[in-house]
Amino acid sequence: MGILLNLETSSTNCSVCVAKDGEILAIRELNSANYSHAEKLHIFIEEVMQKASLKMEDLEAIAVSKGPGSYTGLRIGVSAAKGLSYALGIPLISVSTLKSMASQVEIKEGEVLIPVLDARRMEVYSSVFDGHGNEIRETKAEVIDENSFHEYINEKHIHFLGSGAEKIKELFALESITYHCEVVPSAKEMASISSDKFNASDFEDVAYFEPYYLKDFVLQTKKVKS
Repeated sequence: MGILLNLETSSTNCSVCVAKDGEILAIRELNSANYSHAEKLHIFIEEVMQKASLKMEDLEAIAVSKGPGSYTGLRIGVSAAKGLSYALGIPLISVSTLKSMASQVEIKEGEVLIPVLDARRMEVYSSVFDGHGNEIRETKAEVIDENSFHEYINEKHIHFLGSGAEKIKELFALESITYHCEVVPSAKEMASISSDKFNASDFEDVAYFEPYYLKDFVLQTKKVKS
């Protein structure tokens, strides 16, 4: 049992909700291609707390989407979560971005969910889940081609969801595939997952926790002519 603040900043969607025992009390989010996290995150936190008639001291834990996803977005969300956790003296909880995405779509027995986040070029971050939310293939950063996901295509009905689904849609047009390109990571789906982790005392070390970047961030700089 607990009152938790959930922060999701791993994609274009800046999303915040406060929940009690997994039930959402207030939520605020904005999905913008301009990545408004730096400007909106703390404003959204204040708004959901006010809407739920709560004070920051009422919170019992802070939950944050740990990635994979946008490097800058993850840094903003995790920095805010760690700061609040330390200042309030309450636990920090991390939630897999892909797992919370998978919980947005209900599937039939025997089907699989593959959340995919767009990375660079033809690369995506992906994982595979069954209909019960169990991860049946680890998270990967991979370049997709006509051989991708071969162990599932033509064997099971697949649901691709997320921003990376558009890239996959260009490669596969099969009746055994359903695309949910509109799905974005949201704090809404984090609420029940973070509540379960809170009840299990599954917490992160505030001092050492880092986002799950999955691959090294490459900083692009212009070459200076000598």
